[in-house]
Amino acid sequence: MSKYQIDQVDQKILSSLVKNARMPFLEIARECGVSGAAIHQRFKRLEANGVITGSRLQVKPQALGLNVCAYISISLSEATKYPDVIAHLRKIPEIVECHFITGKYAILAKLYCLDNDHLMEVLLNTIQKIPFIQSTDTMISLDTPIERQVWVKEFKSTSYTGRE
Repeated sequence: MSKYQIDQVDQKILSSLVKNARMPFLEIARECGVSGAAIHQRFKRLEANGVITGSRLQVKPQALGLNVCAYISISLSEATKYPDVIAHLRKIPEIVECHFITGKYAILAKLYCLDNDHLMEVLLNTIQKIPFIQSTDTMISLDTPIERQVWVKEFKSTSYTGRE
């Protein structure tokens, strides 16, 4: 597995793109003091090394009527069934994030629902019926005061090894 050295210019590119994924390469180039072609090459190299995994449009869930954001902690009856449970959870469109976590629970899932009735239906009729799910604990988010992309720290030479 090869390591990719992230330098000061890469840090500036990442910082600019995290703030505005649509920022033109020429504008980033001006900020970095290099050519647009150099930014394009570095961007491609960051992609090829798995540092940048794509860009996407963000839609506010409330604009689609998804007014309930919930986090569900899931405990498993058999830890070795984690991949099977994840395969089931992937099929639930309301789930937007899933994490394998430490502690009392094995999985933390984030989902969006239309309302509390919709949330209850997803919990009772879908999630809790998945084999090997032992129990769930649901927390409803009342507000999202901080919502942002990953923080790109100020320059400090960093090695990155992508997953294979």
